Parts: sequence; structure tokens; C-alpha cells
Amino acid sequence: MEWVLAETLLSQSRDPRVLLGALCRGEASAERVETLCFLLQRLEDEEARRGGGGAGAVPEAAREVAAGYLVPLLRGLRWRPAGGSDPGPLARHRRRVLRAASAALRSCARLAGGPQLAAALAEEALRDLLAAGPVPGAEAAVEVLAAVGPCLRPREDGPLLERVAQAALALALGADGNRDEAGPAEDAAALAAGRLLPALGQCGGAVLRAVWDGLVAAGAPSGPGHVGPQLLVLSALAERLLPEPGADRGPGAGEEEPDARRCWRFWRTVQAGLAQAQDALTRKRARYLLQRAVEVSAELGAHCTCGPQEGNGPSLFWWSEKKKDELLKFWENYILIMETLEGNQIHVIKPVLPKLNSLFEYAVSEENGCWLVHPSWHMCIYKRMFESENKILTKEGVIHFLELYETKILPFSPEFSEFIIGPLMDALSESSLYIRSPGQLIGSGSPLGLKLQKFLATYVSLLPEEIKSSFLLKFIQKMTSRHWCAIPILFLSKALANVPRCKALGIEGLLALRDVLQCTMTTHQILLRGAAQGYLLQTAMNLVDVEKVSLSDVSTFLMSLRQEESLGRGTSLWTELCDWLRVNESCFRRASAYSSIGLPETSSLNAYVKNLVQEYIKSPAWETGEDCFMPDWFEAKLVAMMVLLAVDVEGMKTQYSEKRRTQNVFRIFLDPLLESLTKLGTNAYMPLLRTDRGLQLLLKLLHTCLLRGSSAQDDEVFTLLQSFVMSTTESVSEFILRRLTMNELSSVSDLDRCHLYLMVLTELINIHLKVGWKRGNPIWRVISPLQNASIRHLQEMDSGQEPTLARQIQRVVSMAALAMVCEAVDQTPELQLDCPDAGPTERFLSSLPLNHTLQKPRTEEQSSFFEESSASQGWGKIVAQYIHDQWVCLSFLLRKYHTLIPVSEGDVPEPVLPAIQRPVRTLQSALGALTVLPSDRVLPVFHCMKVLVPKLLTSSESLCVESFDMAWKIISALSNTQLIFWSNLKAFVQFVFDTKVLTIAAKIKGQAYFKIKEIMYKIIEMSAVKTGVFNTLISYCCKSWIVSASDVSQVSLSSAKHYSELVLEACIFGTVFRRDQRLTQDVQTYIENLGHDCAANMVIENTKREDHYVRICAVKFLCLLHGSNVSHKLFMEDLAIKLLDKDDLVSKCRTRHYVNSQQHRLKNRIWQTLLVLFPSFDQNFLNRIIDKIFQAGFINNQASIKYFIEWIIILILHKFPQFLLKFWDCFSYVVWAWPGGSAPCGACWGCGFHVGHLGCSGGRSCGGLALSACGWQVAGPLSGWLRISRRSSSGRRVMVCMCFPSVWSHPACSCLTGRSRWVKKTLKQAFVHFYPFCHIWTSSLKIFPKRSRQARVVEDLHGGRLAPQCSSRLLSCEPRALLFSASSDSVVKIHFCPTSHEIPCPQLTSNRLRFKYFSQHCQLYKKWLWGEERGQMGWL
Repeated sequence: MEWVLAETLLSQSRDPRVLLGALCRGEASAERVETLCFLLQRLEDEEARRGGGGAGAVPEAAREVAAGYLVPLLRGLRWRPAGGSDPGPLARHRRRVLRAASAALRSCARLAGGPQLAAALAEEALRDLLAAGPVPGAEAAVEVLAAVGPCLRPREDGPLLERVAQAALALALGADGNRDEAGPAEDAAALAAGRLLPALGQCGGAVLRAVWDGLVAAGAPSGPGHVGPQLLVLSALAERLLPEPGADRGPGAGEEEPDARRCWRFWRTVQAGLAQAQDALTRKRARYLLQRAVEVSAELGAHCTCGPQEGNGPSLFWWSEKKKDELLKFWENYILIMETLEGNQIHVIKPVLPKLNSLFEYAVSEENGCWLVHPSWHMCIYKRMFESENKILTKEGVIHFLELYETKILPFSPEFSEFIIGPLMDALSESSLYIRSPGQLIGSGSPLGLKLQKFLATYVSLLPEEIKSSFLLKFIQKMTSRHWCAIPILFLSKALANVPRCKALGIEGLLALRDVLQCTMTTHQILLRGAAQGYLLQTAMNLVDVEKVSLSDVSTFLMSLRQEESLGRGTSLWTELCDWLRVNESCFRRASAYSSIGLPETSSLNAYVKNLVQEYIKSPAWETGEDCFMPDWFEAKLVAMMVLLAVDVEGMKTQYSEKRRTQNVFRIFLDPLLESLTKLGTNAYMPLLRTDRGLQLLLKLLHTCLLRGSSAQDDEVFTLLQSFVMSTTESVSEFILRRLTMNELSSVSDLDRCHLYLMVLTELINIHLKVGWKRGNPIWRVISPLQNASIRHLQEMDSGQEPTLARQIQRVVSMAALAMVCEAVDQTPELQLDCPDAGPTERFLSSLPLNHTLQKPRTEEQSSFFEESSASQGWGKIVAQYIHDQWVCLSFLLRKYHTLIPVSEGDVPEPVLPAIQRPVRTLQSALGALTVLPSDRVLPVFHCMKVLVPKLLTSSESLCVESFDMAWKIISALSNTQLIFWSNLKAFVQFVFDTKVLTIAAKIKGQAYFKIKEIMYKIIEMSAVKTGVFNTLISYCCKSWIVSASDVSQVSLSSAKHYSELVLEACIFGTVFRRDQRLTQDVQTYIENLGHDCAANMVIENTKREDHYVRICAVKFLCLLHGSNVSHKLFMEDLAIKLLDKDDLVSKCRTRHYVNSQQHRLKNRIWQTLLVLFPSFDQNFLNRIIDKIFQAGFINNQASIKYFIEWIIILILHKFPQFLLKFWDCFSYVVWAWPGGSAPCGACWGCGFHVGHLGCSGGRSCGGLALSACGWQVAGPLSGWLRISRRSSSGRRVMVCMCFPSVWSHPACSCLTGRSRWVKKTLKQAFVHFYPFCHIWTSSLKIFPKRSRQARVVEDLHGGRLAPQCSSRLLSCEPRALLFSASSDSVVKIHFCPTSHEIPCPQLTSNRLRFKYFSQHCQLYKKWLWGEERGQMGWL
């Protein structure tokens, strides 16, 4: 078409100049410029045929067109906006004009007859390109250069060509390959790479060499963002950078034109494009370059090698004619895998993965045990899989890589190690990869975690010794380099712990492990964190070279482990650590310098610990006086742990002899401490920090020494420690008494010391209780003076003296001491000092002004206070602690004298104990305390409310409701504060849901009753987002109801009946968790299943906060109820009715629910609970609910729900056969609409075949059945027959009559009348649940002719013939196995009978799927329902 247009134009004008001038006038539209281009190309062809030399009219006209029209046009187009990626008409028009003008300019340059025009245009365009940079003007300049570049001379214009090539390459590589949207710069870069550089490549080898040198230069841009532009350039120049088959590629020629196959940078760029490119087009270019290089190599057949950058190892690419077939097969499979991965669909990719195994077979030489193909190519495949958006594909790739060493041993390669530490660990950081496989039991562990464990152990064992240390160090450091979730860290730590023992890590490895413990795992779940800590300690014991680390290094590392989470004394982990220290005791490095705690290292563990204690007890050189802060607890923890480790190590050495030696060693360790503690009571000038450090060490020794998992009385070390401490009790207690009562605590920092002294005193009381309490012991002698002195101080402070800082601090100390005494007396009645009647102490505590705040100290002392505030509590927290201690004392009084609390204040005119005998005022003060106290100080207020509310609920209900409301506001505001939430929630539940409160509230049915129910539902609602909240409520209520039921059985559950909604919600509780939450719970279950092998299970208390414990608690509560008890029976009946109502509500809320949906789970749990309650149902109660149960049986439910309903119906009919008639009658009035003509799947259909085995005899007992189905009309019961009829499409009525056999009756018969297709459909619909275990006596088959047509055969459901008519043999049939057909107008009479009367009933149903389902999923209910205590039901 273009040729015809040009010919037409030339035919109209003989002078080309006139024609060209006409086209150059007017608006520069795309059509006009394209026409000009076609005309110039036609003139160019004519000049070429004539062999013109550049003279004449045409060259002159071409120069005029170029200078006067095209150059100005292009100059104007350069500075117009390109439109970026906008596909609008303006942008498309501009590009169309630009492209046509550039092509026309190229024709003008060729017609001009000399290179001057092309060179001039190129110079001008190059200047514009360099000046414009990556802006819209560069696109026009590139078009001009691409047009006139081929017209330049390689020799004469060589410098200009090289400058153009360098500018074009810089523009092409300068684009940002990571940008999602193309802009002007990207358009210009793509144009330079796609048009300009290929055009320049035709100008000679010098230009191509300049482009190639720019690509492979050391300073060339690199990184993921530049891979795309580089591959764009390489793919555009692929035909020139790769040798042409058949061309001379000798040494001389090889110097002129490059061979990209021999350059390692080329292959690294291709690999980066294959593995790391984000867009599919870049990956396609990389595959094209690889495929093109392989094709060229195969066609050339010449030897080619490209070694890696390092100079060692296998070649990145090589070719040999001898290995042509193997190499072709390798690269074909490789490219096929990479192309398949673009599909991103696992069902497409999985069949190709076996080819990846063949790649390893081709790439490894079995003879030499070395790599034939560089392993980085294999890593590209795995990187591509790991970075896929499809997590299933990522998991398949990770598993495939981890399974490599299970079947083959690959040669060592640094690429493998870098890949494991880089992309593999990045992929392993995804928690979803560790989900268990379908069909695995909950808590069975992650298959990927097990594969990771095997892989890492195998891979490290195969590493060279000189590489092993650096690899493991980098592996551990990688675990600290990013934010890891708990589950990946757990399985990585477990894999490290199972690496074979070797000396691979030094001090750097210990530091890296400590960083993992202290930084990476701080926010992880406590059980997962504790388990990971144990694995990391095992890693250190297996991999650390003890000759490179000192005992000080080890002890500092051990301090990063939390004793309350993993490293508890008595655990298997502690024993393993002691054994490791015993074996390597003399091998640790002796340090020349002092350690962080200031003592020289020794090779002996005992000597090290002895010096450690001595240096610790010494008074620090930096002590400045009495006003210094209390020392940190870190050193006390460290010393206590190392002392007990050394003692247990010594016990291992003398396990069977010389037990006395262990005692002596322990005594030697503690001598400096015991000597210091003994002098506390007599040496008034002992440095304060020394006393602090001694008491801190004493506390930490007592806390750390407690065994986990066994009784402390069996522990010889703990017994020795108790005896040592008791020898210092008198001195320590006197010291504490002096410090607390003699005004020695006068600064804010002394409050920490007060807390320390009270903790020590509490521990001393506990020790004396364990060994036997004696009234004259030192502790007993201290309690009374401490109590009296504290009361005296508080009384003095109330005398109106000026509130100085020292006086206020002493007041806080005295109140804290009284609170400690009250708690100790409450727990230890032996400490009771006064008579049971109220004494002076009780009267004083009861008369204290509640919520009385402490005034700030006077102004001149505030400066010293604020100096301490940076390291101590603020004054508000000090006042809060003071009020908290007040309420601790008051809660003690309320529990002690709860019998003196009146129901109203008017009963006691002159109270002796005001806080006790004026409960309304006290409860009002408690509400005031809740408004001022912080959340972590409200526990004693809740304890007081627990005593007060039951007394005042009748007379002051509104005040009690207000206390409920305010307490709930505190709890709901604490939902994210883990440290104090659970203790506050427990106390809140104990006082709001106390049995007395629930009973009184239900009795009066006032505001309190409805407020309690409102709070109950709010707690259930909170439990949907915070696991474990409902557990606290239901466990407390069930325990309190059961305990109270044993005392007052007729009252307890009658009140609980008013709160049966709580048990109902507990029975059906369970939210649908997200996948990550289910995974976390699954891994926690896996850790719990490890038992004592995991130290975290012994140290961390199992709080049982998982959702399923709510249902377990509720079911256990129901199992403990007895139907013989009236209140129990009424409670269970009320619960059953509400369960059925709940099932009906769930059925109506949605027409259909899917497996594992929330509705499906609710219905499942409802019927499970009803099965638990069933043994307590009597006939009278079943009369009230039987209709609801049968109605539920006809609803189309999921299979598991249907089986539960079917089960309970069968149990009812077996236990109460009188309901059989009602069961049959329900078929006569229940009507369904069967979609598509298929049968419903209600449970009542499945019960029909069991009915014959329930002991009924006679036809009438099972004759009330009438069906109503898709279009079938029910004719009603007819002498035990089922009669169904419907109209066929032809108007003929089809009728089916049948009855169901009984094990006690003679086989009945069934009549089928009508067309065979309707008979077949009837049998499919009606017999699908009723005849699974029947035999057919074909000898009794009789055909009654009607219109001379007979039925011929009895067919199998699958179409095979079983027997001809009138045969006399017994045919066995399985469920849904037989189908009966007859001619269209015949009557068939067939006898049905049970399988055998002699076969026992258990065999009839033991193979039935529904009971198999029950046995798998309902063991709890079956065991309880059908245990020996409930009676056996053998046939079920």
C-alpha cells in the first residue's frame, strides 16, 4: 500500500522537489509525515537503481527537506511532553509523528549523497541528548540518532559513533528497573536499548566493542534495579554479542567482536534476571539469552568455557562437542523448569519438579565427585520458587531443597552455603511453611521442621572443617539480622541443637547466640520462647569450642537464659548443662585479664565459683555512702546460678560415694555469704551495699534452688541451703527489724531496700514453716516488735508533724511492713499474736482513713527527691503503693472478721471495728480506691469487694452494681497488659461470680442479676479476641457450683439454673481462628507433647488457656452431675431445652452451612452436649423435647451433625420403644422440597434401617411409616406398608409399597408397580438408607404378567447382571449395591430379609461409617455414655 501511494504521487509530478515541497507545507500531521517518509523511501530506491552519486535535483531536495522541515519538526517534538505511559491519543500521535519523521530523516541522509548531513544531524542530536538527560527531549534525540546512525562511516566517524554508543548505553542503563510504571526516562531508555544500540551495532566492531566494554566494565551499574535495563540491552544486541554459526571465529576475529558466552558478568546478569527479576518480561529476556547461547553453542560445536569471577570452581558456562547431548538435555530441562515456574500454579509445576533432580544428576560428576555445571544455576530455580507469591510453591521449593541430601551427597560449593544463609533462611522465616500436613494429628510437629533438622545435621557434617565454623557463625548471626517470628526461630534452634557435636564456635558464636536470646526472641510467646532457649543452650553445648571461651563467658551467656522459662534447676536441661560443665571443667580458657565481675579466671569450676562469691561479697570500691541506690540484681542471679551449678556438678562426681564432700563444697562456697549475714545484726557499720548484695544473693539462692518437677524435701542441696540460712535467721531478722523501725530508711531509693527486706523476711518465714514452726524462734520474736513499731510510726505521723521526706518514707515503710505481717498471718495462723477477738492492732487498722494520700515533702527537700526520681518511683506511685498496702491490711481484717459484717450499717450504733462494721462506707471507699489506684494495685480492693458485696447485695444493690461496673471497666482496659491482666481478671471473676452473689442476685432478680449477665456476655465477647478469658470464668463457676453442690445440693444448682446460659455458651464455645493462630496453637501443643524432654514444660505453668479447655471444663461439669439429684436434673433439662433452641436458631439463620464453618461447629457441639446429657433424660422430659429432636432429624445437615442426631434418636428409641410410633408418624407430615429430585440426607432416614433391630415385632409396630418426597404423594399407613405414588410425565401414576423387616418377624415383601425407570429412581431415593444389610432370595421372585410383558433380570447398580430370573441362589449385597428393574407394565414381588438371624448384632453395625466416625471423633462421649457405670449397649 505504501508503494502504491508513493508511485501515485510520483506519477502526478515529474519534479520531486515540487512534490516534496508540497508535502512539507501545512500542518505536520501523522499522515502527512508518513506520506513524506514513503515518498523519500521510494526516491531512495530509484537513486539506488540508477547508481546516483549524490548530484542532481533529488539530493538537493533531500537536503532542503531535512534542513527546512524535518529538523525543525523534530526539534519541536523534543520538548513536548511524551505522555509517559499514558496511552492517550495525543501521546500516540506524537510518537507516530516522531517515528515517521526519523525514518524520513534517515532517507534524506542517504539521498544527500554524502556523510556530511548524517554527521551533522548526529552531532546535533548527541548534544541534545547529553543536555536533555533522562527527560522527554531525550526520546526525540534517540530517534534521530537511531535514524542517521547507520549512515555514519565506521572509520571516519568512528569517534562520533563511540560517543553516541557511550551516551546511548548510559541512557539505557540509567533507567530504574524497579519502577512499576514507565515514565519519560524509562521510555527513552527502552528506545535507546531497543532501537539505537542495535542500529549502532551495525556500524562495525569498534562500536560494538565500545558497547560491550561499557556493559562489562568494573564500574558498570549493578544491583537488582539495573538487571532489567542490562538484560534489555543484551537481548537487543544478542545477535551481535553471540557468535554467528558458520562465521570465522578465529583468534583475530574474536578480538574484533565479543563473545558474551565467555564473560562471567554476562552469565551473572542472566542468572540475576532468572532469579531476582520482579517482572515477567525481564525474566523472559533472561531465558531468551540463555536459550540463544545454548543454541549458538550447539550449532558451532566449538569448545567454550567461562569460569567464575573467583577463578576457582566449576565454570559458569561451558560447551564441549563430546558432551553435546548431555548438555542439551540439561539446558532443555532447565529452561523448561524456568518457563513452567512462570505459571505459578502448583498443579502445573509439581509434575516438572522431578526434572530438577535430573539437573543435579547431570551437574555432578560421579567419577570425580565435583560439579560439572556451576551450582548457581540450580540456586536460580530455588530462588525463583522462594520468591513466588504462591506460598504453596514456596513450601514445595523449600522441601525439595531440604530433601536434596537425603538421597544424594553433593560436592561442597560456597554458593550452597551462601544460598542457605541467604535466600533459604529468608524463605524459612515464613511461619506458614511450618503448618502440619493434611491428615496429621494436632501436635505431631511440622514436617518441614523435621526435614530442616535432618538437612542441617547432614549438611554441616559434610562441610570441611575450615568452613564449618564460619558457616555456623553466619547461620546464627542471620537469626539476629531481622525480625523473626517465634515458630521459625523455634525450628531453626531445634535444627541447630541437633547438629553433630563439633568445636565450631568461639566467643563470637556465644555472643551471636546471646543476641538471638536477648533481641530476636523478646516478644515471642512464652512457651515457644522457653523451648527455643533450651535448644539454643544445647546448640552452645554441642558447638562451642571450650578451649576458646572462659567460664566467665559461659556464665554471662547463661544469664541470657530465663530461669523461669527454660533453665530451671531440676530440669533435664539443667542436668545436661551440669554434665557438660563436669566433662569440660578443666578445658575452659584461662583469661589473662579480669572478667566483667572482677576476678581472674581459673581452670577449675570450684575455684572459679569460690572466687566469684568472694569478690561479690566484697564491698564495691565505688560505694559512696548511705544514700546510694540498691545494686542491680544481675550479679546476684549470676552468682546464685553458678554456685548451684557447681554444687550439682560436684554431686554428679560423688553420686555414689562421699556425699559429705558435696556438703563441704557447698559450705565453702557460701562461707563468705554466711559470714556476712551473721554479722548483720551486730555490725552496725557494715557497708550498706554489702548488706544489699548479701541479701540479694540469699534471695536468689533460695529462688534458684527450688527444683522443678519434684519435691524440695527430696533435694539434698535445698535442705543444706535451708539449714545454712536458718543459722543466720536471728542476725538477718534483727537487722531487718532495725532497718524497718529505726528511721534508717529515709530516701526514695530506700523503698527498694524495704521491698528487699520484706521479701527476705517472707522467705525466712516460709523456711521455718517447712522445717517446723517453733513459737520461740527468731522470726516469731521479730513479728511482734515489727508490728508494734509500725503502728507507732503511723500514729506519730498522724500527730500533725511536718511532712518531711524522711517521715513520709518511714510512713510508707511502716504500712508496707504491716501489709506483709497481715499477709503472713493470713497464710500462717501460727504467727497470730493476739487473741481471736479484736485487739489493738485490728482496731487501729480498721480505723485507718482509707484512701488517705501522702502529702509531698516540704519544698527544700524536693530537690533531693527529684534527683532520685530518674532511678526510683515517682511520688504518685509511692502514694499508690501506700494505699495498696492499706487495702491489703483491710482485706485481711475482712476475711478474719467476716462474721461481724452487718447487712446494714444501722445494726451497729458504736462500731468497734469501723471498717468492718460499716460495710457500706467501706465499699464506697473501695470504689474511690479504684478511681485513684493504677491497674497493678487494685487486687486487694477486689479481695475486699469479694467479702463485702455478698453482705450488701440485698440492702445496697445499686452500690454493688456500681462496683461491678467500675471493676469491669478496669478489666476491659487491661486486655493488652499481660503482666497484670490475668491476676486482676481472676480476682474480678471471684468477687462478681461468687456463688453467694449469684444466688442472691438470682433470688431478687434486680439490677445486679442483669448486670452480672451483661458482664458474662462481655467476657465471652472478649474471649473471641483474647484466648483464655472465658476459661477463667467457666472454670471458677463450675468449681464453685460443684463444691457448693456437695454441701447444699438442693440450693446450689437451683441458683445455677438461672445462669445456665453460661454453661450453654461454654459447651458451644470456640472461635474460628486465623491460620496463623491455629499454627501457633498447634506448635504449642507439639511442645507440650514433648513432656519432660523440653525443659520449658517443667518450668512454665500450663495455664490451659486454649479454647478447647472451655468445652472440656463444661463437659466435665455436666458429667459430675447426677440425674438422681433434683436440682441437677432440673439444671440439665433446662440446658437441654436451651441447646435445642440454639440449634433451631442456628438452622434458621442460614440456609446452608459448610464444613468447619462457624454454624457447622456450633451445631456439632450442641448435639455432642446433648449426647452427654442423654442418660439423665427420663420419659416425661423426652415427651417435651422429642418433637424437636425428630424435627432436627429431618433437616439437611452436614454428615457429622447428621450422625450425632441419628445416634441420639437411636438411643431414645432403644431406651424408650414407646416413641417408635411417634417416630414413624413424623414421616407423614414432614414435607421437603428435594432439589433436583435427589433424596434428603436427614438423620431420620439413616435411622430407618436400625429400627428393625430395636426389638419390635409384628407388622403394625413398624407400619406407621409414610414418606413424602419429591413429587410423591403419601397415601398414609396401610397395614405396615409404605405406599408412595407420583405422576409420571405421561400422566401414568406410579406406586411403590414396601415395609421394613424386623429381626423377629418373617421376611416381608415389597410390591413395585410401574415403569422401570420410575422403579429405579424410587429405589435410589427410598432404599438408599434402608437395606444395606439384606439378602435377597431370588428363588421367591415371581413375575405376574400384565399385558404380556415380563421383567427379565435383577440388575446391579453398576450395570452387571447378578442372576437371571427364577434363580435359586442367595445374592449378597452391600449398601446401595442392588437395583431392581421391571418392564413398564409388570408387577414384581421381591422378598427382603435381614442378613442372618444368627449373626450377632455388633457385626451388623460395627462397619458402618457413621459409627466409625463416632469412634474416631467422639471417644470422650462414647466412653462416658456407654461405660460400665452407665451400662453396656452391646449392639451399638
